[in-house]
Amino acid sequence: MKIEVWQGDITTLAVDAIVNAANESLLGGGGVDGAIHRAAGPQLLAECRALAEIRPGIRCTTGEVRATAAYQLPARYVFHTVGPVWQDGQRDEPALLANCYWKSLQLAEKLDVQSIAFPAISCGVFGYPLHQAAQIAATEILTWQRSHQQPRRIILVAYNAATFKAYQSALAAQGQPIDAPPAPLLPSLELGLPPAAAH
Repeated sequence: MKIEVWQGDITTLAVDAIVNAANESLLGGGGVDGAIHRAAGPQLLAECRALAEIRPGIRCTTGEVRATAAYQLPARYVFHTVGPVWQDGQRDEPALLANCYWKSLQLAEKLDVQSIAFPAISCGVFGYPLHQAAQIAATEILTWQRSHQQPRRIILVAYNAATFKAYQSALAAQGQPIDAPPAPLLPSLELGLPPAAAH
């Protein structure tokens, strides 16, 4: 199993699944959520809208994951996960963020996903401190890796240099060799278009 850190636009990656940092409605939003919906096209919104509501306006609760097709994205699936909004770190935010990674990996194994890309969940407008979030991502992925064979390729996607360094530091702190080769791209990124921001 390979763990890679890559800086760029998650919507350009030709992987089996990309993870979307969604909100509870699953109807799109800002940051990476909006970027994924724009790149996937209107069919993604239509499929999300058709998902059953748990409560009015809520299709996925914090820490949970829902899968849809990826439509115009170069992936097979989009895994929509709702990260926690940072408050003070004492209101289950670490456990909820850990669930986003763990349950995405469980779903990947169930759907026979061989490659998956994660954004920096909750690190945008949700306000999760970057280095703490990176440590949680690294811990969950490395713990999963010890007892599972799939997915074979996990990419942590950084939307800026600070996020890239935070991921590298979190993995290095746990003794993980850092693999940062070029990820598969579409021509749009090679033209220098700005990467999608995190949620």
